Amino acid sequence: MENTKRTVTCGELTKADVGKKVVLNGWVSRTRDLGGLVFIRLRDRYGITQVMVGDNASDEVKKIASSLKSEYCIAVEGVVAARADKDVNKDMATGEIEVEATDIEIFTTSQELPFSIEEVRQKDGSIVLPNEDLRLKYRYLDLRREPMQQNIILRSKVTFATREYLTSKGFLEIETPTFIKSTPEGARDYLVPSRVHPGKFYSLPQSPQLYKQLLMVSGFDKYFQIARCYRDEDARGDRQPEFTQIDMELSFTNREEVLSTTEGMMQHIFKSTLNYDLPAKFDRIAWEDAFDLYGSDKPDLRFDMKMQDATFMADLADFNAFKAGAAASGRDVQRHKRSGLKALVVKNVADKYSRKQVEALEAVAKTYKAKGLAWMKVVSTGSTTNDLAFEGGISKFYAGKEAEVCAKLGAEKNDLLLFVSDENWQLACTALGAVRKQLGKDLNLYNPADEFHFAWIIDFPYFAFNEETNSWETEHHMFTLPQKQYWDTLESDPGAVKGDLYDLVLNGYELASGSMRINDPELQQRIFKIVGYSNERAEKAFGFLVQAFKFGAPPHGGIAPGLDRLIMLMRHEESIHEVIAFPKNNLAASPMDECPAPVDEQQLKDLHINCYDVEE
Repeated sequence: MENTKRTVTCGELTKADVGKKVVLNGWVSRTRDLGGLVFIRLRDRYGITQVMVGDNASDEVKKIASSLKSEYCIAVEGVVAARADKDVNKDMATGEIEVEATDIEIFTTSQELPFSIEEVRQKDGSIVLPNEDLRLKYRYLDLRREPMQQNIILRSKVTFATREYLTSKGFLEIETPTFIKSTPEGARDYLVPSRVHPGKFYSLPQSPQLYKQLLMVSGFDKYFQIARCYRDEDARGDRQPEFTQIDMELSFTNREEVLSTTEGMMQHIFKSTLNYDLPAKFDRIAWEDAFDLYGSDKPDLRFDMKMQDATFMADLADFNAFKAGAAASGRDVQRHKRSGLKALVVKNVADKYSRKQVEALEAVAKTYKAKGLAWMKVVSTGSTTNDLAFEGGISKFYAGKEAEVCAKLGAEKNDLLLFVSDENWQLACTALGAVRKQLGKDLNLYNPADEFHFAWIIDFPYFAFNEETNSWETEHHMFTLPQKQYWDTLESDPGAVKGDLYDLVLNGYELASGSMRINDPELQQRIFKIVGYSNERAEKAFGFLVQAFKFGAPPHGGIAPGLDRLIMLMRHEESIHEVIAFPKNNLAASPMDECPAPVDEQQLKDLHINCYDVEE
């Protein structure tokens, strides 16, 4: 073949191209040899084109075609031909045509594959995948799979759309350092030893938090960055050691502007990449209401099953577990003025749930430290709505009370009633909220018209009391601005203080966290003092930021949506590993390049590291 450079991709030919001479480059997806007639599915990232080697091809081309195997990388020269009507493949963008090959050149052959690039489906339609470590070991092959290519393509489009939107709003993209000073944050730092400063270390940033605030002091009033962040914490499906944030900060702003800017950015991203219209404004839910109604500060709102206060039931029967929750008087209940007795009405499923299935739900509640999951079913004993009875679980305690319980909880025939009672309001909410989330999945309660449900969680508690250390801690970080109405009572009543902070939630995941920031050094010192940070300790950890605030710091605030998690949710994946080109596994390791790995002894000496224990 004289010219092997492609003239078209494998995804662009249509019936309008019939008769054209073309050159395709790509990988052999599969072949079919029908005895003198060979069909080749040729794939690149743009799509698949069927190549046909027939009677008109030379003997040499037929010989090459018969030798082809999966993942051979080849060039094909040929003429575009229309498929017969009966052979049109409506599932392929190029399904109306095929290319009749006149020449084929093999760039490279391929060894036998460790797993199939083509999708293998079970009878129920689910895709069979090899184990994750095998996929990560041969990640360059895994990335050839069409779903993985679509994930990475969407990631690129979302990143572009982000830059496009924020730049149009006057934001400047500014890079911040990746070698920084270690400061106390939510997770362990990754440390980098210094060769020229023996015994001293850089830290990889958990976020650009301090630097973006310094940019506000510097006068850059609208900053953003597609920021790489690093946290040494236990991995899970939506976390890994290195991740990416859409990091934003604004000066001379308020909460409303930050929220509306983020809403506008998400609307632009979803419209330009998925052609999906988000609402003009996202729901807003106070933190206490989110826990009280959904049992979580990141509720999945694609279904509308709310938890209810069941305090009244403690007075209807001599059931001690309920009395304990209703009469709870600990710090948690006093702080939130909410009951520790919560109920969930699951509509029209009582006949579907066996005792064993209810016990499985109880196991979910106990995972979140609930003492148990009380339950009973609403059954009919007659032809009217008043002819109702309770069955199973704790029903014997409420015999004769059916009308009152059902009226107050809005329960009807064939409903399943679930209860969690605990002295700790938040524990009771969290446990029953986990049951709610499981029910949403088990019963597929999601509204198909509500594919992406965003919500803002606002009015978070500023402080949390640590019973072990008998001291107050900040719920977010120490630079969060307390809401102004609480400034006079910060020291006298820390438990009542709410922060000017906000989380963006999507489909049951926290997608972003942000806040307005403290810009007054005196207010900052008060926060340090409440959480037990001495002036010396604060100076050692954050001295450069505190110092900067003495030179006219503007009011400012920001937010940082997680890019990996956003793409994961947009693609309906369950792990961010699926949307990162080369992720680490759940042990924070890469099976492909075998990192982390031992290093040469001389490198350690250069870094003044004397002790290096490693298993052989």
